[in-house]
Amino acid sequence: MAKAIFTTKLDPAYDDLPEERYHFPRIYLRQVHEALGDWIVYYEPRRRSGDPSSRGGRQAYFATARVDRIEPDSSRADHFYAFVSDYLVFDRPVPFKEGEKYFESALSRNDGKTNKGAFGRAVRPVPEAEYSLILQSGFTRTLEELQSEERVQAAPLAEETVPFQRPIVERVVSRPFREAAFVVAVKEAYGNTCAVTGLKIINGGGRAEVQAAHIRPVADNGPDSIRNGIALSGTAHWLFDRGLISIDDDHTILIAKNRVPEPVMRFLREDRQAQVPTRLDQQPHRHFLRYHREHIFKG
Repeated sequence: MAKAIFTTKLDPAYDDLPEERYHFPRIYLRQVHEALGDWIVYYEPRRRSGDPSSRGGRQAYFATARVDRIEPDSSRADHFYAFVSDYLVFDRPVPFKEGEKYFESALSRNDGKTNKGAFGRAVRPVPEAEYSLILQSGFTRTLEELQSEERVQAAPLAEETVPFQRPIVERVVSRPFREAAFVVAVKEAYGNTCAVTGLKIINGGGRAEVQAAHIRPVADNGPDSIRNGIALSGTAHWLFDRGLISIDDDHTILIAKNRVPEPVMRFLREDRQAQVPTRLDQQPHRHFLRYHREHIFKG
C-alpha cells in the first residue's frame, strides 16, 4: 500500500464523484493499485474542466479518502473506477505551494521551479510524511477547535498536563474528528447562516446557532463532504432530518404537505429558495439531494 494524490476537476471529463468514486484510464492502474487500502488526497488543478482553455481551478488539495476497491468501467474500454470511503473535506484548501515550499517534494526541481512532468500526472504517489503535512495544513481550524475544547475540559485539573495527541492520520478516522471537520467546513461555506430560514444568530460567546446537517445521513453512507452538507438552524435541521422539508435540484425548498405547522412555515425564506454558497464546489450536489428526496422526504 502507498498513499497517493488523485487529481480531479470541478467539471471533470471523467466520471468522477470524489465522495464515492474516481474514474481513470489504464495508464494509472498500477499507481492506483498501489494505493488500494490506503489513503489518498484529492487535488484540484488550474483547469476547472476538461476544456484545455478553461481556468479558475484552485490548484489546491481539498479532501482525503481511502481507496476500497478497483473495478473496470464496463462502458468504456481501458478505463477503471477506484471506489473510496471515509471521504473528508479539508476545512481549508491547501495550495500545492506556499512560498518556496512544495507540499510534494517530487514537484520541485533542483532549480526551485515546478517539475511540470511530475505535476502533469493525474495520479502520483506521496510519501507518508508529506501526506501528513497536507492533512495538518488542511485541518488547521479543526485542530484548533479540538485543542481549544481539550484545554477547556482540562482546566479544572490541579496539575497541567499535555494531552497525548495521536498522529493526524489516525485522528482522521475517528468520528469526533470527522464531525468537527465537517461542521467547520459547512459553517464556513454558508457564512454561519441557515440555508432555509436566512437566520444568522451568534451567541454571546461568539458561537453560531446554525448547525451542519448531512443531506444523505452518515448512517446511510453519506460522506463528510460540503456537497453533502447544508447549514440549518436547530428547528430546520430537525425538520430536514425527518423529511418534513427537502431541497430540489434548483434549490427550491420543498415542504411536506399538511405536515409542517403554519407558524414554522413562516420562518422559512419567503421566496422558498435555499440560500446556498455561490461557489459551485460548495453547493449541495444533486446526487445527494436526490437521495434525500427519494429516501427521506415525506412530500
